[in-house]
Amino acid sequence: MSTLAVVTSSPPFVEGGHLVIARSLVAALRDGGHQADLVVTPQNRFGRQGSAFLATWLTDVGRTHDDQPVDQVISLRYPSYAVRHPRHVGWLLHPMREYYDQWDAFSRPLSWKGRLKENARRRMVWTADRYLLTKNVSKLFVISATVQKRLETFGGIPSEVLHPPPPQRAYRVDDYAPYVFAVSRFTPLKRMALLVEALAQPAARGIRAVLAGEGESYGDVQRLVVERGLADRVSLPGRLDEAQLVEHLARCRAVVFPPFDEDYGFVTVEAFASTKPVITCTDSGGPTELVVHEASGFVSEPTPAALAEAMRRLIDSRDLAERLGTAGRQVASGLTWPATVARLLLPVN
Repeated sequence: MSTLAVVTSSPPFVEGGHLVIARSLVAALRDGGHQADLVVTPQNRFGRQGSAFLATWLTDVGRTHDDQPVDQVISLRYPSYAVRHPRHVGWLLHPMREYYDQWDAFSRPLSWKGRLKENARRRMVWTADRYLLTKNVSKLFVISATVQKRLETFGGIPSEVLHPPPPQRAYRVDDYAPYVFAVSRFTPLKRMALLVEALAQPAARGIRAVLAGEGESYGDVQRLVVERGLADRVSLPGRLDEAQLVEHLARCRAVVFPPFDEDYGFVTVEAFASTKPVITCTDSGGPTELVVHEASGFVSEPTPAALAEAMRRLIDSRDLAERLGTAGRQVASGLTWPATVARLLLPVN
């Protein structure tokens, strides 16, 4: 039995997929007979990123509270990979995206002075990342080919893709009720507003939907639902607990997940584990690595009309939804935590 520390970073008052994967990995390591625990290091707000990297660099993960050696570290989200350990595997969720693929959108509204300042910080983060992800880790995995491409494009950093399995929940299939389900944080990149616009299309007339989650865009989406006259068929229940999440996955006709350039998105594999097809978009990133168009779901153009047509096809044909969902279930069954853990563990000396 080995003793392992799973290290991730998180801003305060945030519950997101990065913590779901961290806790799922800890549970999988324990299920495999290892002693494992989660260490959360800070992810400071803009202007204080350097102190977060330094605080993580200085975090002692070498020994447990009772002075037993930690045999290996597995780090996840930035800047958690700054921790130091002689046996350190990175399983990168994503680097600081504002300084990578989202730089243009992030820097566009800045003043010229602000752009100069942030560009200097960007260069420092790139330098730190190149060192930490090539010299500070023994082996580097990433959660998707989407993340892999970012590292190669911006930093020439090599990695291996290791898709995460669904979190350990009691997935089931109870029905293919005639409604679509979407669950995510409500932020612009998750494009819940695009889904609302799709539901307002003529092709989506009468389709009911449950859009679950919370976040900065929740109020905007709520107002859009009212403006488009959809309040009688679009439900916005807010954040769901695990039982409610599994219940909707078990009962819905299909899951709609249309983010822009998503790192991975547990939503896809959780839908597949529940034998439900997934509708995503051609520019959605991670989900497109798993959803095969017209085989396990639909990969549509990121337009309201295209999403509406995909939803209509599944709402009009329960048989089609069952067939595509069954294919998705086969994809999910090939992603297991024991196999994932086996790849993340370094050989014992």
